Amino acid sequence: MPIAKTVKEYLASRGVSYRLLRHGPSETSRETAEAALIPDDHLVKAVLLKDGVGFLMAVIPGNHWVRVNRIREDLNRHLELASEVDTERLFADCRPGAIPPLGPAYGIETILDDALVPLARVYLEAGDHRHLLQLEGDAFRTLLAGCRQGYWSHPG
Repeated sequence: MPIAKTVKEYLASRGVSYRLLRHGPSETSRETAEAALIPDDHLVKAVLLKDGVGFLMAVIPGNHWVRVNRIREDLNRHLELASEVDTERLFADCRPGAIPPLGPAYGIETILDDALVPLARVYLEAGDHRHLLQLEGDAFRTLLAGCRQGYWSHPG
C-alpha cells in the first residue's frame, strides 16, 4: 500500500500530478528526510489536534514544532493533541503514525503553515513509512486551497 486509497482518490479528483518516492523505513520526520535525501524543511507533516468541536489538522514543515498555544489563541479553541486511537480511526487506510498532511481528503478541518506556501516543491507522507509523494508547490496549494493560513509552527 504505497499510497493510501483516500489520498490516491483525492489526488485524482483534483487532477494533481505527483511522483512517488520510495525510501528506507523511518518513524520521524527527520529520519524520513534523511532516508529520502530531501531537505527537511520541504517535508510536510500533519499534526492532528482535537477539542469538543472536532478535529483540526495543522500542516507544518517537517523540521518544525506545532505552536498549539498560538493555534488555540488564533482560533479560540481548546485544542489538544489527538490520541493514537483517534489517528488510527481517522486514517484507517494508513499505517499508524503515517498521516498524510491532506486533511481535506479525510474531511478534517485543516490549517496551513505559511512557511510552506512559497515552496516550489514539497514532499508528503503517502500513508506508510516507506513512500513519499513529491508535488510541485502549485499542486500542493491546490490540494489545500481554502484552508486557513498562518504561522502555526516554529523551527525545531
